[in-house]
Amino acid sequence: MGDLDSFGAIREFEHGGTTYKMADLTALEDQGLCELDRLPVSIRILLESVLRNVDGDIVTDEDVRNAASWEPDVPNVEVPFTPSRVVLQDLTGVPAVVDLAALRSAADRSGKDPSIVEPEVPCDLVIDHSVQVDFFGSPDAYEKNVELEYERNAERYKALKWAQNAFENFQVVPPGTGIVHQVNLEHLGQVVHDRTWRDEQWLLPDTLVGTDSHTPMIGGIGVVGWGVGGIEAEAAMLGQPITMKLPEVVGVRLEGTLPEGATATDLVLHVTEQLREVGVVDRFVEFYGPGVKNLSVPDRATISNMAPEQGSTISVFPVDEATLDYLELTGRDPDHIELVRAYLDAQGLFGEQHPEYTETVDVDLSTVEPSLAGPKRPQDRIPMGDMKTHFRGLVHGEFEQELDDYDERELEQWLGEGGHTDGGTTAVEADADLHPLTKRVTVEMDDGTEAEIGHGSVVVSAITSCTNTSNPSVMVAAGILARNAIEKGLDMPNYVKTSLAPGSRVVTEYLKKADLLPSLEQLGYDVVGYGCTTCIGNAGPLPEPIENAIDEHNLWTTSVLSGNRNFEARIHPKIRANYLASPPLVVAYGLAGRMDIDLEHDPLGTDQNGDPVYLADIWPDPEEVRQTIHDSIDPSMFREKYAEVFEGDERWEALEAPTGDVYEWDDESTYIREPPFFKDFPLEAPGVSNIEDARCLLTLGDTVTTDHISPAGPFGSKLPAGQWLMDHGVDPVDFNTYGSRRGNHEVMMRGTFANVRIENQMLDDVEGGYTIHFPTDEETTVFEASQRYREEETPLVVLSGVEFGTGSSRDWAAKGTDLLGVRATIAESYERIYRDNLVGMGVLPLQFEDGDSWGSLGLDGSEHFDIHGLDDGLEVNDELSVVATKDDGTEIEFDVTAQVGTPAAVKYVENGGILHFVLRRLLTQD
Repeated sequence: MGDLDSFGAIREFEHGGTTYKMADLTALEDQGLCELDRLPVSIRILLESVLRNVDGDIVTDEDVRNAASWEPDVPNVEVPFTPSRVVLQDLTGVPAVVDLAALRSAADRSGKDPSIVEPEVPCDLVIDHSVQVDFFGSPDAYEKNVELEYERNAERYKALKWAQNAFENFQVVPPGTGIVHQVNLEHLGQVVHDRTWRDEQWLLPDTLVGTDSHTPMIGGIGVVGWGVGGIEAEAAMLGQPITMKLPEVVGVRLEGTLPEGATATDLVLHVTEQLREVGVVDRFVEFYGPGVKNLSVPDRATISNMAPEQGSTISVFPVDEATLDYLELTGRDPDHIELVRAYLDAQGLFGEQHPEYTETVDVDLSTVEPSLAGPKRPQDRIPMGDMKTHFRGLVHGEFEQELDDYDERELEQWLGEGGHTDGGTTAVEADADLHPLTKRVTVEMDDGTEAEIGHGSVVVSAITSCTNTSNPSVMVAAGILARNAIEKGLDMPNYVKTSLAPGSRVVTEYLKKADLLPSLEQLGYDVVGYGCTTCIGNAGPLPEPIENAIDEHNLWTTSVLSGNRNFEARIHPKIRANYLASPPLVVAYGLAGRMDIDLEHDPLGTDQNGDPVYLADIWPDPEEVRQTIHDSIDPSMFREKYAEVFEGDERWEALEAPTGDVYEWDDESTYIREPPFFKDFPLEAPGVSNIEDARCLLTLGDTVTTDHISPAGPFGSKLPAGQWLMDHGVDPVDFNTYGSRRGNHEVMMRGTFANVRIENQMLDDVEGGYTIHFPTDEETTVFEASQRYREEETPLVVLSGVEFGTGSSRDWAAKGTDLLGVRATIAESYERIYRDNLVGMGVLPLQFEDGDSWGSLGLDGSEHFDIHGLDDGLEVNDELSVVATKDDGTEIEFDVTAQVGTPAAVKYVENGGILHFVLRRLLTQD
C-alpha cells in the first residue's frame, strides 16, 4: 500500500459515522487519464490496486498510467497487481507452507531474523482436498472417512497448525468444513474490504489469487480473483506484486432465460464449449446483458467456477442487487452489505455496466439443453440425447480391429444409425451378440451378491465439487429426483459407487430441512465428507471384484460426477471414460447404471408393476425446486455453520503442532521434508546462459495436463515414488496419494510425468511414466533416466504440443520438472498457469513458431539440443534459436519464442525462480 499520491486520488470517504480512506478512480478520469465508463470493470479493479499501492519503487506512477491506458486493442504494457488476500487449499497449501518454512530456515542460516519471512497480505487455507471416499453408502461413511483422513494426514495437518501459529497473517479452516471455493463464496469473500492499514481505516475492493485454478468462482459475486501456482501465491503473500501484461477482456452478452429441464450445469457446459472455441486463454471474461438478471448468484458462480475450463483467467459478473441479496442470504453483516453498496457506488462499480471489450460473444440462455461433457475434457460437451451413440462410437473406435468379422450393417445399427425399436433398443441388440462390445461380465461382490457389468457401466456416481454443490437449485433437484425415483420403485445397481460430498455444511442442513437427504441416502448418496473428493481424484478404491473384472476383461467402465475435471486417470486410474453432469443427471445415470443410454427415449428401469420408468417421469418440477429453496434456506444456517469456521473439531484440537518461528525438520519424515531449493543459497543470482548438448526427456502430444505431469491420486509400489516410500519403511497400504505427499520433494519428483495415462511418444503403445535414456537407448522410468542424465551432467528439455499444462494450478508440475533437471520446455502453446509456474521455477517455457511442431520438424526426441541466444541475457519474449542434431550429424534448426512476458518474469528466470528472487531481496535489505 502506497506512500505517494501523485494523482491526488487518495481521499476520505464517510459512511455510517466512520471515516475511511480510499483510492478514488474518478480522480484519474478528472485528469484525463481514462474514461472510466469505457473500461471493463475488471480493469478498473486492477487500476485501483495499482493506484492504491504506488510507492515510487515497486509500483510507480507509470504503472498507473499503463493500467489506465487500456483499450479494446490492448496496449503492450504490464501492470503490477497486488491482491488484497490469498486463498489456498491443502494440496497446494502444504507445499506453500513447506516453502515458507524453508525460506525461514534459509534466513536463519544466513543470520537474519527468520520472521522477515512473513505474509504481508491475509492468507486463508481451507483443508478440503485430502478426504477420500474409502467408505460410502452408509450412515457412518462420513465419520469413518474423516477418521481415516486424520490418520493419513496428521503430520501434514500439524505443519499447517504450525503455520497458523508461526505466521500472523495466516488462518486455517480445518477439515470437515467445506470446499475452499464454496467457503470463499459463502463466507470469506467480502466484495469490499473494511481494513486497518498503516493505522488508518481503508476501503478497497476484495481481490485475491488462490492456489487452485477454480479460484475465479468468486467472480460470481463480482470479486476479481484467479488461480496461480503455489510458487506465485507465496511470492504474493510475501508482498511481491503479480506482474502481468494488461489483459484483453472478452465480454459475454447473456440474453434469454434457461428453458425448463435445463440446469445451471448445462449452461456452464455450453459456455465452456463456446469460449474454448472463441479462445480466451490469458484473457479476462466479463458477463453482461439482459440475461444476467435471469441467473441467480449461485448460477453465476457455477459459470465463474469453470473459468479454467473455459480457458480464461477470470470470469466475473457485475455486483448488483442480486449480489447484495446473496450476501444477505449467506449471513453477511447488514452494515457491511450497505458499505459494499456505498463504496462501489462511489467508484462507479455497482450495477450493470456497458464498457468496451476486446471481443464480444453472445450466449442465448434459451438454447441450452441437458448435456454432459467427456470422456476426458470438460469442454467436450455432449447433448444428453447423443450419449448412447457417443459412447458406443468411443468403444467401437477402441476395439475396431477386433470387429473385422462382424457384419457392417449390424455395427452401424448398434452405433445408432439403424434407428430405435420399441423402448429404444436397436434391432441388432436384440438379434446379435457383438462381442466384445456388448459383453457383460458377472461379478461376485464382497457381500455375496452378484453384479453384471460391461462397457459403459457406471461404477462411480458422485455428487461432488464446488462447481455444483454451491448451487441449491441443482442440489435440491438431485434430492427431488431421488425421492421421485424411489416412489417409482427404482433402486441403485449394486456395482455403482455412490457418494455425496457437499461443499459446505449448509448444504446438508437445507437438504435435511427439505426432507430430501433421506431419499438421497436411500439411493446410497450418504455424505462421505465435506471436501473436494471425486473431482480431485479422491474417489477412493472401487470394490476389489469390480477392479479385478475391469482389468481381466479390459472393460471401458465410466464415472459420472457433478465436477469440473475429468482428465484421464484423474477420477480413478481404472475408469477409462468420465463424464461431467448436473447433480440430478448424476443420480439419473447412477440409476441407469450405464452411460450408453439415451435418457430421452430409453427407460431408466421399471416400476413396481414392471412398467418402464423414463427420466421425464421423475424429473423435478422447476416450480417445486424454487419453492423448496425458498422454504429451506435462510441466513441463520450460514451464520451458525460459519460462526467457528477456524476452530475445528476435537480431532483438530488434539493435534500437537510444532512451535517456534523456525520449523523443526524431521529427516525421517515421509510427508514433510525440507526441499533443496534454498539450501547452500548464493546471494548472487545465477543468471542465464545458452543450453548446450541437452537431451529430450519426453516427447508429448496435445493437451497434456498438469494431472499428466504431476498426478494427485493414488500410486503403486512398482513406481519410483512407491519404491522410495517402501525403502523408508512405508507399506503400500499407507502410501496415501501424490497430493497428500506434496510436502515431500522426494516423492513428488519421482511422481513427475508419472501419470498412468501419460503417453511419451518416444515409445510405441506404452502408457505411464517411461522414457528412453540416450545414448544407451534403454527404456526406463522418467525418474531413473533423469537421474542418469544428472550424473552425466546432461541438461534436459521436454517437447510437447498445444495446450501444454492445461488443468489444475499445480505448482509441483513445475517444481518436479525443475528437480528432474529440465532446463527448458518447447511446446506449440501453453496454458497460462503452468507457463507461469515454469517461469516461477526458473525453467524456460519456449514456444515453436506458428505452424511448427516437433513432429513437423522431423524431431523424435533422440537428438542433441542446443539453445542459443541466452549468453547475452534474456529479454521479454526473447526470440531464440534451437539446433537439434541427430546421431548421423543432420542438423535441424528452428526458432522459438521464450514465453517470458514481463521484465519481472525475466528477473525470476535469472534468479532461478520467483522465491529465489524474493529471498535474495529479503536477505539483502537493510
